[in-house]
Amino acid sequence: MEQKDLPIKTVDTQTFLDAVKEMVREGRDVPVTITGNSMSPFLVHGRDRVLLSRITRPLQKGDMVLYQRKGGQYVMHRIRRIDRRRNEYYMIGDAQAVTEGPLKEGQIAAVVTSVCRKGKWLKQGDLWWEFFRGLWLNMVPFRRPVLQVYALIRRKSSGKIRK
Repeated sequence: MEQKDLPIKTVDTQTFLDAVKEMVREGRDVPVTITGNSMSPFLVHGRDRVLLSRITRPLQKGDMVLYQRKGGQYVMHRIRRIDRRRNEYYMIGDAQAVTEGPLKEGQIAAVVTSVCRKGKWLKQGDLWWEFFRGLWLNMVPFRRPVLQVYALIRRKSSGKIRK
């Protein structure tokens, strides 16, 4: 049976991520396709994937993590700040200008150990990985204008802007 012949089953996101969380807890690395736009422009909805893994080291500023909000919703964002004294984490998506938090360590379910961006697997140390975890993370006040210019360039290069 070819892959295109396999039946497609739709699963509730909450149920799916509960299962992913359990697999990570068991020590498995789990690839997940990105949904949503909060991690753009680094990761794009439907195009890119992340590899979620068990947390085996102290988390750091810039790490991407899967966490569960108090209301139950799962989110994958980047750690913007850590308050070690209170064991609290503050998160932000790469397309966002507002920090979320505090979150407790127990809300963090997994860490992203690699990403498949535009079909190429990247990990810590790769140029784009380090750009977004370093410089981009520290450019929060300037993100909106930079993203507006980026969107304009993309539209122009794709021919969607009339001359």
